Amino acid sequence: MARGEFFPEIITDLPRADVPLEGVRAFLFQGEDKQLVFMTFPDDVDVPEHAHAAQWGAVLYGEIELTIGGEAAVYRKGDTYFIPAGAPHSARIKAGSSVQDLFGQADRYRPRRG
Repeated sequence: MARGEFFPEIITDLPRADVPLEGVRAFLFQGEDKQLVFMTFPDDVDVPEHAHAAQWGAVLYGEIELTIGGEAAVYRKGDTYFIPAGAPHSARIKAGSSVQDLFGQADRYRPRRG
């Protein structure tokens, strides 16, 4: 791994995902009807409330606070979470955190161009 890089080359060689959050590094593994996205957050990030298909995730490093359907919980390294399809949710992600998220839709994110 490159110095300061959380993910190994097997992941950083994947296409970058076009995630509309400032500073997020995201790598996309595309399935036929799902996506697996590996994300690392160099800075604190606030994700505004939104909803989409089902999402299952795991905190690989750091800490995130998820609010799902109005209920907030803190997740740390090793914790997993599930967001049901259509559930409104938001997040506060601490700098240095890394997560992996499986989305129950094939087009949640597109590969980044350039």
